[in-house]
Amino acid sequence: QLQASGGGLVQDGGSLRLSCAISGSIFSIDTMGWFRQAPGKQRELVAGMTSGGRINYSVSVKGRFTISRDNAKNTMYLQMNSLKPEDTAVYYCNAVTINSRGYWGQGTLVTVFS
Repeated sequence: QLQASGGGLVQDGGSLRLSCAISGSIFSIDTMGWFRQAPGKQRELVAGMTSGGRINYSVSVKGRFTISRDNAKNTMYLQMNSLKPEDTAVYYCNAVTINSRGYWGQGTLVTVFS
């Protein structure tokens, strides 16, 4: 019900845009966000946004990544600029409804090489 895409191989300093298509069967989304999990590490929040428009970023990506949503296309994005090797991870999109039901996308791999 969440379909993430857009990952790939990119050079240090490059950019990628991730997309998360949201199924029409998911209603009343309260919060959405992007998480990532690097090998051997726990999954961490990268960027999140509430239905009210509040946005937050992890310290490690603030100023480089931008989360956005296109309601007409029912899609959430993560624009990633100035990528670093330490950004290498599987990126997951997430949505939580007002009834606290959570959904995860299948993950998309981002690999940044120097």
